Amino acid sequence: MPSPAALTYGPIFVGVVFNILLYGIMITQTFLYFTVYKKDRPWMKLFVALLFICDTINCAFDITFLYIPLVNNFGNPSSLMYATWVFATDPVMTALIGSLTQCFFAWRVKVLTHSIPAVIFISFCALCQFCGGLGTSIAVGMIPEFVHFQKFEIIVIVWLAFSAVADCAITIALVWHLRKHKTGFAATDDIVNRIIRLTVQTGLITALCAVVDLVLFLATPSGLHLVFNLPLSKLYTNSLMSSLNSRAGWRYGTGNGETTTDDMTRNDRKQYSGRGETSRRVSMMTPNQVYIDVESHEMVDVIDTKTLRAETALDSMPNRPYSEKHGRLSAAATADSL
Repeated sequence: MPSPAALTYGPIFVGVVFNILLYGIMITQTFLYFTVYKKDRPWMKLFVALLFICDTINCAFDITFLYIPLVNNFGNPSSLMYATWVFATDPVMTALIGSLTQCFFAWRVKVLTHSIPAVIFISFCALCQFCGGLGTSIAVGMIPEFVHFQKFEIIVIVWLAFSAVADCAITIALVWHLRKHKTGFAATDDIVNRIIRLTVQTGLITALCAVVDLVLFLATPSGLHLVFNLPLSKLYTNSLMSSLNSRAGWRYGTGNGETTTDDMTRNDRKQYSGRGETSRRVSMMTPNQVYIDVESHEMVDVIDTKTLRAETALDSMPNRPYSEKHGRLSAAATADSL
């Protein structure tokens, strides 16, 4: 019969390792965000900082509940059978981070699609999954034995099922809107396709992880589901940060949070200048706004205006005979002029 350490703390150890690896990626993404997007709205910066603080606290708690039984209680097999209060904080922290991320994507769905029913549905699922995570933490405090965790499977089902449903709803709403609003231009459609792929990938990862976690929790009484449960919070934050940081790759700009027509490369400027034909320039102001400027250049021959004026004046003067003897006009010419 496997030892309690292999049944429970083996999966916990693997899950914590993945959690810490993803936390390192989160640190990098947060640093890139605050370095590149300095002109983002203040509330968005505070939101990213809040998620980073929650991730840090969650990572510290995961390391702590792994350290207590394996180091402080080393040699005491009974300590491996029970979950501490530190372990009970993980479900509520994961649910909090997941609900904040889903609410942010719900706001993005509202901005892009203006679909109030979709926003209400996503927000409702996010609220339900947070309540499920909070209830799971309370249940772990009441029933700390790992082998008895399936006694509160209903609340776990509510937590993970609504989490997966919210992720799928966000992905479907964004993909449907983006595919519906393709412009027909190759450059902009390529950008839209990249956004669609990123949206599907990030939403699919979190939804698939939540579903696998739920299936393993219901299928086996061991702690195998914790391999997918512990890194789930970091998957949410990394999916959000990758979506924010990828904005620099959706346009011609340098990724400083603003894009103007000066963001064209030098080669493009040389290509578009000096041509006698119509040229199109496509610039992305925001991921959902496309502006197309059309310029027309025409070659025109320039004529020397001074020469033209002189020739016109000579043609308009009357033909008068000139007397070399007196150096003046002749009488006949004077009479004709009178």
